[in-house]
Amino acid sequence: MSSEPSEPSQYAPAPPRTEPPDRILVTVGMAAVAGVVLWAWLGEDSFGSASSSSLAWVLDNFGWLFVVAADVFLVLCLVIAFGRFGRIRLGEDGSEPEFGNLAWIAMMFSAGMGIGLMFYGVGEPLTHFLEPPPASGARAGSGPAARTALEYSFFHWTLTPWAIYGIVGLALAYAVFRKGRGNRLSAAFVPLIGARRADGWQGKVIDLLAVFATVFGTATSLGLGALQVAEGLDLTFGVDATLSLELIIIAALSAGFVASAFSGLHRGIKWLSTLNIVLVAALTAFVFVAGPTVYVLDTLPASVGGYLQNLLPMATRTGAFSDQAWLGAWTIFYWAWWLSWAPFVGTFIARISHGRTIREFLIGVLLVPSGATVIWFCVMGGSAIRLQSTGEADLASSVDKGAEAALFGMLDALPIGALTSFVSMVLVMTYFITSADSASLVMGSLTSRGALQPSSWLVVTWGVLMAAVAAVLLIVGGLDSLQTATILVALPFVVVMMLLCWALLRELGLDPSAGPLRHPALHGLTDIVRTMVGDVVAERDRTRHHRLRRAAKSKADTDET
Repeated sequence: MSSEPSEPSQYAPAPPRTEPPDRILVTVGMAAVAGVVLWAWLGEDSFGSASSSSLAWVLDNFGWLFVVAADVFLVLCLVIAFGRFGRIRLGEDGSEPEFGNLAWIAMMFSAGMGIGLMFYGVGEPLTHFLEPPPASGARAGSGPAARTALEYSFFHWTLTPWAIYGIVGLALAYAVFRKGRGNRLSAAFVPLIGARRADGWQGKVIDLLAVFATVFGTATSLGLGALQVAEGLDLTFGVDATLSLELIIIAALSAGFVASAFSGLHRGIKWLSTLNIVLVAALTAFVFVAGPTVYVLDTLPASVGGYLQNLLPMATRTGAFSDQAWLGAWTIFYWAWWLSWAPFVGTFIARISHGRTIREFLIGVLLVPSGATVIWFCVMGGSAIRLQSTGEADLASSVDKGAEAALFGMLDALPIGALTSFVSMVLVMTYFITSADSASLVMGSLTSRGALQPSSWLVVTWGVLMAAVAAVLLIVGGLDSLQTATILVALPFVVVMMLLCWALLRELGLDPSAGPLRHPALHGLTDIVRTMVGDVVAERDRTRHHRLRRAAKSKADTDET
């Protein structure tokens, strides 16, 4: 690590909003992604064999690393948010937020995990209810299985993933708006490697890793979106959910993303994100009223309490005493997915968070989306569990088709199922567009020296390439291939994220707005300890002084005799 001093901790002007693309990053990044796409397409057997072997090796040897890293990010977010760094503003002292609270939350939520919640909002709780996690010991279809199903859904989708996003977003927002650097991941590493290396090949390697993680992590989400839209068309309109249909969906929605990308951040992404929030709220309210309302109300406090009570055991569970295959298919896959999304979502929420304090930023990032996610799982997943357990609907057959079919199976069991299924498909499609738009904007920024407004052609090129990755992975292996690629790409990025935490803490510690080093209560405790130690030392010195005086007097008496 470099011993160069970092920049002064005073805030600096924001970097230029436009910068030319970095030719090296663009060329190497696009060539590497295109190479993987061609390998997967032309050498399907060799690609499948290599990815399967690599996945088994990663899960056997590094599953623990994903678990430990996720826990570190959550604890660090809480410490920073409620500590002395929370008062620091992401921008000039006294600056105002660029976006209002509603637009900020809508864009953050849409970029963060919109497609995933549509895909797994019913499918995951229902799957855990029918096949409980091995470590839970619950009997399938029982009350404890229902509670465990929601607890694990909260565990995988609330505080921990948003803590991963929050750390990256905070580091980038601080570097960009407080220190005036470029909106790229390498800019946050200046405290560790120095400004010269951050602009050199070391910084380019960091940004390339972020680009790879973003491409494959977002491609997973786009692939899930295509699977779910195809399944919705099959169940609602009788259109066969074939691979060809999934590819047509990706192509059509990519065209919508291109139109959104050219409209800019303040129009396309902002408007679509707000529309998403309205549609999600309407769909949730309908299912809550038309479904088992009282049961949903009962599940909210019980499942949230169970989640908080069991958070520590769930967060520290590895393959040592549990089913490694189950962890790899669920918990470790999720942690890898969130890590691969971290540069994209972190960069994006940093971009829209100018002017907020660190405490406001982290509390908003951790609690607001997590609270909405809890409500979503209780309403959608809880309703599905109740319908299945009472025999009002056979949703097990929907789960057997795949998680993407579970949502439509549950909606079909309620009134106006065709209409609500159509609304759900619209939601998935708009989430597809906003996710692709946001991710492409981030990759354009990462490969344009951190420009806040990268060239439109570069943004669109990255988006098309990302859609191509999703299409090819669906062709060669479907959902399993998407999950495998996500875990493999996320492994090197775990190390980058851990170093990012170190760099962030070093830089925040130098900010003059951070306040006193210790909390007043700790000051009092320190003073007490210091006084006690001082009294002990003073007593020791007095005893030694008296002993020396007695020895000297005794010697003098002896000499006189």
